[in-house]
Amino acid sequence: MNGSVVLVFLLGFGVNALPSPCDSEIYCTGELLRQVQTAKLFDDDKHYVDMKLTAAPDVVLEAFRNLTSRERNRVLPPATLREFLHKFFDDPGTEFEPWTPTDWHEKPRFLSKIKDPDLHGWAEELHLLWKSLGRKISANVSDHPELHSMIYIPNPVIVPGGRFREFYYWDSYWIINGLLLSEMTDTARGMIENFLYLVDRYGFIPNGGRIYYERRSQPPFLTLMVKSYYDATKDKDFLMKAIPTLEKEYRFWMQNRSVAVEMRGQKWVLNHHRVEVGEPRPESYTDDLELAEELSPEAKEKLYMELHSGAESGWDFSSRWFVGNGQSSSRTTLRDIYTSALVPTDLNALMCLNERTVAGFHEALGNKAEAMQYHQAYVNRLAAVQEVLWDPEKGAWFDYNLLTNRSEVAFYPTNLAPVWAGCFNSTDMALRSLQYLKASGALQYPNGVPTSLKDSGQQWDLPNAWPPLQQLLIQGLSETPSEEAQELAFELAQRWIRTNWLAYIKYEAMFEKYDVNGDGKPGGGGEYEVQLGFGWSNGVALQLLDEFGDRLTSAAAALSVFPPLALVSMLLIVLSVPLQP
Repeated sequence: MNGSVVLVFLLGFGVNALPSPCDSEIYCTGELLRQVQTAKLFDDDKHYVDMKLTAAPDVVLEAFRNLTSRERNRVLPPATLREFLHKFFDDPGTEFEPWTPTDWHEKPRFLSKIKDPDLHGWAEELHLLWKSLGRKISANVSDHPELHSMIYIPNPVIVPGGRFREFYYWDSYWIINGLLLSEMTDTARGMIENFLYLVDRYGFIPNGGRIYYERRSQPPFLTLMVKSYYDATKDKDFLMKAIPTLEKEYRFWMQNRSVAVEMRGQKWVLNHHRVEVGEPRPESYTDDLELAEELSPEAKEKLYMELHSGAESGWDFSSRWFVGNGQSSSRTTLRDIYTSALVPTDLNALMCLNERTVAGFHEALGNKAEAMQYHQAYVNRLAAVQEVLWDPEKGAWFDYNLLTNRSEVAFYPTNLAPVWAGCFNSTDMALRSLQYLKASGALQYPNGVPTSLKDSGQQWDLPNAWPPLQQLLIQGLSETPSEEAQELAFELAQRWIRTNWLAYIKYEAMFEKYDVNGDGKPGGGGEYEVQLGFGWSNGVALQLLDEFGDRLTSAAAALSVFPPLALVSMLLIVLSVPLQP
């Protein structure tokens, strides 16, 4: 698709510098943050910014200034910094109280759908993992927020796991779906109420539960969380209370993350990720600082903004966003990140589904005028997605590049996101995208569909496969009125359950991502080690076991682990059959 950007979204940053990730001189900006992080006292930059203060911020900053004033270059030696942190900070994790979900019980109904005994036992263990991932924030965070980087929320949560000690926005959609299958409706509702509380406080939902995430969000799944809960409970009173807040979040995305593209004389309004923050991410401070070395101040600020925008997308990071030097992503690196220059297929498919869902909510509550308003927004989005993102020759949807006014035609599972969202005008488009998928080369991997076909070293690229992308792809295919598409959905579900199951047998753990080249091999790459837990992995596995449990088999996994042995067995069987004259 060729067109032009009508809203001028990149005119430099004006006279005023972009803000820091938050206003805290302890956790988000300033000399203390810089010295602690660049001293590399911890293996993970997130460690420091998750630590709790033991004294008021002004007291801590004054003590730091007094110490630095005694040094000739005003830089504290690492040993002095360690002593300072030991005196004024507690280790991460002290913000939580012990908590076990009160609505957990042993035998949720979905387990009866799983016929394979090994997978049935595994599902019971996944169901049990919710207990270990439950967190309740202590009252001290509410009473003394100045001592914490933790954002207070009123209800307990299920966290992803590993270094991700707090809630994360889009992760929670798949966690909540898993909780609802586990019949933990109180916990699920509490998490949704937390997000509604955050929208009322901030106008949007921060990326995660720390103040250093306060100026960026993640893909807006709150509306679909409410839909999942409503579908499970039919609680119209809850729906009625939630709708004004869902609309508030929607307005944030339309007012702060939208761009207009002109095609054939008509303007189409779509969404993109654009986070106007001009300093390093505190939780990845040294990564960002080192990446920006030798750049001009203006270029550094621009790079930091695009890194924050990439983090908001949830894909942090991927060659998908590396379009900043005007070349194809095959010749670019993370320094070329230009997330805000792309109109993503998945974000707009999600916004499309949100518009249709809110229209349905209003209709269910008898709000005819509001239902019509959101239905019209959905109709407008359908037309915009078709005009700007759909490629009729290739038979798929592609990110639109606002710099080149062209589509980015590399493969990503999100090229089929509109199929999952039902954001297309004819069934033929979904069927054509199935043929695109089959021809893409992405189905050749036995352990899942890769996030891209480029091995860039970034974690949202080959060889990694991520649970949410598998689920969206499988759900979209499963709902396509085609036997071929539905059978492929089952095959992909079997592959994904296979790799999760094998990894669980090997490591007794669930991982946030998996390697498509290895049988039960955790994923890698990116800025940190692969994490255990893991919230959305558990939720997606439970969803697939619920939908396909009558057909999924652990035997398929065992057979695929030893293909040479399987071939030998088959050969022996063939040789044992008498030859016919």
